[in-house]
Amino acid sequence: MTKSDQVVEEKCLEPALPATIQDIAKFEGKRVEIKGWLYNKRSSGRINFLQIRDGSGIIQGVMVKKEVPIETFKEAKKLGQESAIIVTGTVRADERADIGYELSVDNLVVISETDDYPITPKDHGTDFLLDHRHLWFRSKRQHAIMRVRSEIINACRDYFNDRGYILFDSPILTPSACEGTSNLFGTKYFDEDAYLTQSGQLYVEAGALAFGKVYCFGPTFRAEKSRTRRHLMEFWMIEPEIAYINLEENMEIQEDFVEYVVQRVLSKMKIELKIIERDISKLEKVKKPFPRVQYDEAVEILKKKGVDFTWGDDFGAEHETILTEEFDRPFFVHRYPAEAKAFYMKRDPERLELALCSDMLAPEGYGEIIGGGQREDDYDELLKRVREHELPEDAYRWYLDLRKYGSVPHGGFGLGIERTVAWVCGLHHVRETIPFPRMLNRMYP
Repeated sequence: MTKSDQVVEEKCLEPALPATIQDIAKFEGKRVEIKGWLYNKRSSGRINFLQIRDGSGIIQGVMVKKEVPIETFKEAKKLGQESAIIVTGTVRADERADIGYELSVDNLVVISETDDYPITPKDHGTDFLLDHRHLWFRSKRQHAIMRVRSEIINACRDYFNDRGYILFDSPILTPSACEGTSNLFGTKYFDEDAYLTQSGQLYVEAGALAFGKVYCFGPTFRAEKSRTRRHLMEFWMIEPEIAYINLEENMEIQEDFVEYVVQRVLSKMKIELKIIERDISKLEKVKKPFPRVQYDEAVEILKKKGVDFTWGDDFGAEHETILTEEFDRPFFVHRYPAEAKAFYMKRDPERLELALCSDMLAPEGYGEIIGGGQREDDYDELLKRVREHELPEDAYRWYLDLRKYGSVPHGGFGLGIERTVAWVCGLHHVRETIPFPRMLNRMYP
């Protein structure tokens, strides 16, 4: 037995503690075992520098030739990117490391070896990366984005759960439209026509009148033939609905909610935001109250900036981008023309041509992240709107019932997860905000 082999054998007598990289600070000075993959590597001849990832983070493992069996050192040197490995070693503090620690590796077990991983450290085109999306989110930046997405979702759920809201699941298959009939994905439900849901809102209204405060969270679908950086065909929304609430109270809940989510990400996702290179000074300004701009005022802002805009139209992405230049935090545009909004929006009693609705627009050009408003609670008025929009009354019979049996003023809103992730992470396109994006010409993988 060589001297180096003896050193390794003596080290191995100390049992290794199972550890994750995100909790590595708890194990300083201890010998640990990490199960993961080889993210990258380099060698200086006598030292192998192994970038090891385990799903919770990345740590550098330093393998010194004289401190491990020669076979282990050679095996590590020839390993390909994303080979599955189990490493053991001692945790050492190191100020130069991204996470403040590195691993002095004394043993390595190869579970599966890779030698032709397609996503290399060089630059790749977007189409290539999207074709390999199942692998792309292993990369450091995409990995960080997915972790921020997870934290945003957790924060959304915690906000409502901690404030007495009931999770009220809405169906994916529906017999009717919520946001208009022109962008529905149709399917067959046995012998009946059915559609993939555009929103859970109509159903959570029923929940609000049963429980007072509810929310649903799930995928929604819009068959919009849009190629903009803000649109996906399948996206996720969290949609609260509250009984006995008006438009102003609704906006107050929205700003409190968004401030909570952003400040929690700032608190818990420091490493991820650094990896993404997000300017967090922009997010630190997300504190309530948020500015409120009536639709009329927003139109005047656009006209002063030289935009040819017709009163009564809804804002497009380019109009929202221009408006966001006026503010350093999210802001509301409220009381849109009723004709530009959905049939269920309650009219403003002071100006019947306006709806009691609002959109929250994120700054830095990101535009709408929340749409919400007060719902029409009068049976006759709602029936009138259903007929004006030429909607099938039979399909909305249950929805109309809500106005016959215990109707009250109520409202709510929907926050789009992907647009929120794009804004919080400072991303150019929403395709990076969801594990498998569904876009106009892409449904693979």
